[in-house]
Amino acid sequence: MVRTCCVLGCNVRCYDRHGNKVGLSFYAFPTWKQREGAHVSDVTKRRRLAWIAAVRRADIKFCYVSRYQLVCSRHFHSGKPAYEMDQTNPDWVPTLHMGHSEIRTSHSDRHRRRTQRQQNKVLFGGKRQPHPQPQSLILKVTGADAENIDIREKQTEDQQLTNDCVHCVQSRAEINRLLEENRKLKSKLDKTELNENFLKGDTEKVKYYTGFTCFAIFKSVLENVKAFLPASKKLSHFQMLLLTLMRLRLDLPVQHLSYLFNVSYKTLSSVFSDTIDVLHARFGILVHWPERHCLQATMPPQFTDTFGNRVAIIVDCFEIRTERPSNLKARAQTYSHYKGTHTMKYLIGITPQGAISFISKGWGGRASDKHITEQCGILNKLLPGDVVLADRGFDIRDAVGMMCAEVKIPAFTRGFCQLDAKDIENTRAIAHLRIHVERVIGSLRNKFKMLHTTMPIRSLLPCEGEDVTFLDKIVRVCCVLVNMCPSVVVKPGTHETCTC
Repeated sequence: MVRTCCVLGCNVRCYDRHGNKVGLSFYAFPTWKQREGAHVSDVTKRRRLAWIAAVRRADIKFCYVSRYQLVCSRHFHSGKPAYEMDQTNPDWVPTLHMGHSEIRTSHSDRHRRRTQRQQNKVLFGGKRQPHPQPQSLILKVTGADAENIDIREKQTEDQQLTNDCVHCVQSRAEINRLLEENRKLKSKLDKTELNENFLKGDTEKVKYYTGFTCFAIFKSVLENVKAFLPASKKLSHFQMLLLTLMRLRLDLPVQHLSYLFNVSYKTLSSVFSDTIDVLHARFGILVHWPERHCLQATMPPQFTDTFGNRVAIIVDCFEIRTERPSNLKARAQTYSHYKGTHTMKYLIGITPQGAISFISKGWGGRASDKHITEQCGILNKLLPGDVVLADRGFDIRDAVGMMCAEVKIPAFTRGFCQLDAKDIENTRAIAHLRIHVERVIGSLRNKFKMLHTTMPIRSLLPCEGEDVTFLDKIVRVCCVLVNMCPSVVVKPGTHETCTC
C-alpha cells in the first residue's frame, strides 16, 4: 500500500509486499489553538505558519489545510514532531528531505545546549559548568604534552567535583537547619494561636478558658452547635465557641477579645450574641425537671435519712447587678434593698444530686422571693407528696400546699429567746441540706465571672420575637454549662446511678 506525503509529493509505502507494516507514520499540520491563552495562541500560530513555509506548497493555506495532506516521519530527526511548546527542538518544524535548503538548522544546536544545561543542573545540583571550548581553539598535541594535559584536566575535573560536593553538603546542611527552624517556629505559633491546637492536650488550659473538665466535652459541644453557627471569614466555629466561653468564664472585655482574635469590635459582639443564641436553643433543655422515679433512684443517703425520698427540689434566689435604668418605673422595679443597687433576680432550683433543674426568667431586684416563686411557674412542676427545701424568706407554705406538696424552711423564733429542742434539730437538718443550693450558686458565679459584672441595660430588653431577654439566655447557658461539669454536692463515685 502506497500513501502520498504532502511534501513534494514523495511516495512512501505503509506496508511492504508481504503485508507487514513499514515503520512510518503520518502527522497532520498543527492547529491554531486560540482558546488556551495568549501565549499558547501565539506559539501554535507561529508553528502552523512555520510548517506551511517549510512545505512550500501553493495549495496549502494558513486558513485551510486538508485533513488528507499529511507529513510523514521521514522529515523529522526523531521520527515524529516535537511538543508544541518545545520551540528549540529541531523537530518543532519538519526539516529533513524537504527538497530545498532554506530551512534554518540552528534550532538543533540550541536544543542540544539546552538539554545539556538541564542535565548539568540535575547532576551537579544547579551549579553551572564551564562551556566547552570551540574545536577551532583546541591545539593538536602529542606525546608527553598530551599526557600532561590529560592529567591536568583530570585534576581540574576532580577539584571541580570536590568543590561541587562541598557546596552540596553545605547547601543541604543549611536547608536542614532552615527546615528545623521553620518547624520550631510553627510549633511555637500553634501554641499561641487560638485554634484547636491551643487547647488540645492541655487540661489546665481547658479548665481555665472554658470551665470544662476536659477537651472532649468542649469538642462534643462544638459538634452539636457548629452546624447552626453563622459563617465567618475570619473566625472558625471553634474560635466562635472558644471566645464565647472565654467571655463568660473570665469576663474579658469585648475590645480585648477582638485584639486576641484579630477581628473588629462589632464582629466579635455579633459572634458572641449569635453563639449564645445557638447554645440557648440547642442546650437549654438540659436544665430540666427530672421524673420522680429518677429522683428517688438517685437520692443521696443524707436526704433519705432526714426526709425519705420525697425531696424534689431545693430553691433559692440570686441577683445580678445591672446599670441604672433611666426610666423611673424600671428604676424602682430593679432596685434591691438587700444589695443596695439595681439588680435582676433569678430563682434557681437544684436536685438533691446538685444538678440545676430549674431557672426562672429575670425579675426586678425589688420582687420578693415569695412573689417570684408563685409567678415563675415552678409550682406547676410539683407533684403531690413532694418536699421543697427553702430559706426563711420563702413564705410559700400556702402556695405549695395548693399543689399537695410541702415546703421545709428553718424555724422562726416567733418572739421567743430561743427555739425548742425539736425545732433546733429540724432547723439544723434543713440548713445542712439546703446549703447545697448556695454552693451551686457560688459555683455558678465563680465559674462564670461574667455574672459578677454589671450588665448593660440593653441586655435586659426582650429579644426580637421571644419572651426572654439576652441576660436570661446568658444565665440559662451558664446553668447548662455547670450541669456539664461534676456536681459540687455529691462527690464522683459516691452516688447511685439511675438505671431508668
